[in-house]
Amino acid sequence: MNTEKDFAPLTPNIVRALNDKLYEKRKVAALEIEKLVREFVAQNNSTQIRHVIQILASEFALSQHPHSRKGGLIGLAACSIALGKDSGLYLKELIEPVLTCFNDSDSRLRYYACEALYNIVKVARGAVLPHFNLLFDGLSKLAADPDPNVKSGSELLDRLLKDIVTESNKFDLVAFVPLLRERIYSNNQYARQFIISWIHVLESVPDINLLDYLPEILDGLFQILGDNSKEIRRTCEVVLGEFLKEIKKTPSSVKFAEMANILVIHCQVADETKLTNDLIQLTAMTWMREFIQLAGRAVLPYSSGILTAVLPCLSYDDRKKNTKEAASACNHSLMKLVTPEDEEEEEEEKSESPGSPSKEDGQPKMEADGNDMLNASQESVGFSNISFFTPASADRPQVTLDLDGIVQVLDRHLHDSSTGMMTRIAVLKWLYHLYIKTPRKMFRHTDGLFPMLLKTLSDESDEVILKDLEVLAEIASSPAGQTDQVGSCDSTDHKLELKVPESAKTVDSSPSTPSMNSYFYKFMINLLKRFSLERKLLENRGAFIIRQLCLLLHAENIFHSMADILLKEEDLKFASTMVQTLNTILLTSAELFQLRNQLKDLRTQESCALFCCLYRSWCHNPVATVSLCFLTQNYKHAYDLIQKFGDLEVTVDFLMEVDKLVQLIESPIFTYLRLQLLDVENNPYLIKALYGLLMLLPQSQAFQLLSHRLRCVPNPELMRTVDESKYMDSKQQVSKRASHSQVDYNELLQHFDRVQSKHLEVRHQRSGRASDHPDRKLM
Repeated sequence: MNTEKDFAPLTPNIVRALNDKLYEKRKVAALEIEKLVREFVAQNNSTQIRHVIQILASEFALSQHPHSRKGGLIGLAACSIALGKDSGLYLKELIEPVLTCFNDSDSRLRYYACEALYNIVKVARGAVLPHFNLLFDGLSKLAADPDPNVKSGSELLDRLLKDIVTESNKFDLVAFVPLLRERIYSNNQYARQFIISWIHVLESVPDINLLDYLPEILDGLFQILGDNSKEIRRTCEVVLGEFLKEIKKTPSSVKFAEMANILVIHCQVADETKLTNDLIQLTAMTWMREFIQLAGRAVLPYSSGILTAVLPCLSYDDRKKNTKEAASACNHSLMKLVTPEDEEEEEEEKSESPGSPSKEDGQPKMEADGNDMLNASQESVGFSNISFFTPASADRPQVTLDLDGIVQVLDRHLHDSSTGMMTRIAVLKWLYHLYIKTPRKMFRHTDGLFPMLLKTLSDESDEVILKDLEVLAEIASSPAGQTDQVGSCDSTDHKLELKVPESAKTVDSSPSTPSMNSYFYKFMINLLKRFSLERKLLENRGAFIIRQLCLLLHAENIFHSMADILLKEEDLKFASTMVQTLNTILLTSAELFQLRNQLKDLRTQESCALFCCLYRSWCHNPVATVSLCFLTQNYKHAYDLIQKFGDLEVTVDFLMEVDKLVQLIESPIFTYLRLQLLDVENNPYLIKALYGLLMLLPQSQAFQLLSHRLRCVPNPELMRTVDESKYMDSKQQVSKRASHSQVDYNELLQHFDRVQSKHLEVRHQRSGRASDHPDRKLM
């Protein structure tokens, strides 16, 4: 530096001392500057004061010489001390050159700059607040300084500045938030510590309402929550906890929608290997739970995004038990928000705009406008470009359920083979709930959902299948799906009268009416088609599925419709297998108790029609047809059928079915039949039919069982009692039953012959293709 240059009012001795490499000499010079400035203050000579500050800044603090810069820094601090309360008038000139030195490559000089600024701020106190952003920006850099002395000095300055902010009521939060939002994304551990500590301080100041600006920093806070430092994570947890407490106290002033997007993003873990991500996810899910409970129906327009975040978490194991429980609470709370009010909203829309085209015109749309709702095809990456929470009707004040978006998300999870069991169950519960609460709106999506719901019947989990059947049953019975399409039972075009169980009518949650809708018959057709294509499904789950449907709908409806469909089945082998399955269910399942009782006595037109409908399809399986006759007490017809068995191809499979029938005759289901063996005179054809079965069987265990039973049949002469009136009553009862019968048994026998002829023809065709094994036949 040119020492001969005029630095007045600074004396040459002061200038020389400021440039000295020794700290003590620079300190002496600073004391002289302090004395000089005090004199100017006493004289109220602001011109000379500014001139001194300008010289110290430009000629010393910003000099190229390191010792000069050190002298300038201590000189500026001395000026501030001398100015005292008046230093606020010159803070810009005092602070800016010092902050410039924060970027110096020399760590000692950065330390001196920190020391100088500390003295300036200590004197000015609240007057530095208009320059807070500059100070904060400089401090945020020093917080990450590699030199421990510099870092220590910056911490002292940081504490001083926090004290000033805490004491003052003039802090400009609006101006500060943009800088905070920028700095909060720093990846440096020390910078993060600095940021989170400041947020903690600002949050604790009563006069500073940082909650209004939480949407701008919430994402950054979750980023900091994932820091590797345990201390930083703990501090961030405390800060987020305080914010959440404040949200609970003043929910009316909280900007839920602006923060919901952020929560959706952080509820989804991109890298499950990082333990810190578990903490982020749990915290975000906890916030989401509170948001749903506090905001109520206001979150409905954003429900598709919430479900995107929540549903996958429901399948977590015990390692993420807390997150799973929070997600479950979110899911439950959100589901409760959907009410019939969301269905009525559609009618209001129609009444408000009668001339406008209806949204439901045309085919149901599974794909939605990308500007209105969640794009379900997006993965959990690149969330910065995805708006999960764009309301479907942002320009409308009323709450609108984003049903299209919800269905899209639910459908995506059903299609995803990696979806966990509990998630699939939750998806099906959602669909069922939506069909109950908003049936008319949901039926727009039914054609798109139906194939996947049918496919879900092949799921490995029984619980998933149960929920799936509940949804399908609701679709099949809801009046919202009612059309004029009704299936017919036989070629006479009699209408298929379908009934709904009394239990379904009394359940509050189901709006089902006494008639099935058009989807019922479609469901039955597709279910049988699925059984035909997936024989393992029929073998392993067929009986389970049909029994549950008999509970959810009406057993008569299920059997009536399936019999009607099987009557037209072209795959005769499948038809025989399916009839065998249905027959076993009919004879053994507790769910079919009422239907069995209805078929035992064919005294009404309805029961006779049902018997005829079942019989025509049961003819695909001769043994099942006989068992149906046993169930309905048509013993003469059963005997006539067995007589025709001599013309059939008797195979091992056929004999195994006869064996099973014998076992069933010994079961509680046929107790009434065994008791009727006591009345030999009135049931001769029952005995003949049983002897017919006995003659069909080879010498086997079933043969011995049935033979032993028939040996127990008493002599009719011995069974006649003194009370002849009871005997006559029995004969009259049989006669009365026969007189009420409205069944043309000759026509049924002819139908049986026709069906069996078809089966025989098919078997011969197979035999011609050398696909049958001779050893499977018994001559």
